[in-house]
Amino acid sequence: MQYDQFVHQVQHRAHLSSSGEAVKAIRATLESLGERIQTGAATNLGAQLPAEIAHYLDGATPPERFDLDEFFERVCIKESSGLNTGVFHARAVISVLEEAVSAGEIEDIRSSLPAQFAPLFDSGSEGEMRAPH
Repeated sequence: MQYDQFVHQVQHRAHLSSSGEAVKAIRATLESLGERIQTGAATNLGAQLPAEIAHYLDGATPPERFDLDEFFERVCIKESSGLNTGVFHARAVISVLEEAVSAGEIEDIRSSLPAQFAPLFDSGSEGEMRAPH
């Protein structure tokens, strides 16, 4: 997926009024994800993304341990948004990410995260997000 397509898809799914707002949501989500996953996993994921956004995955070395709630809090802080907005935007970004990279790469990322992150990947960008069992 090309950069413009990725940004447009996030803008559309997150109901954002500008591409700049979409880029802000992409940056906040991918930076937070990059802080949580291993450097190698981030590098592999970034290799399948447009260069303009792949660098957002350059996270902490070693990666930080935090749960899904803190992931959403980090997105909100980076995006300067409220919790509901940040969660919605992160879900939109992840849903586009899942279409932009190979299924195998998404599975690698999912398997590197605690099970409680599963709803982020399973819920898509619309409707309720189910809590882990």
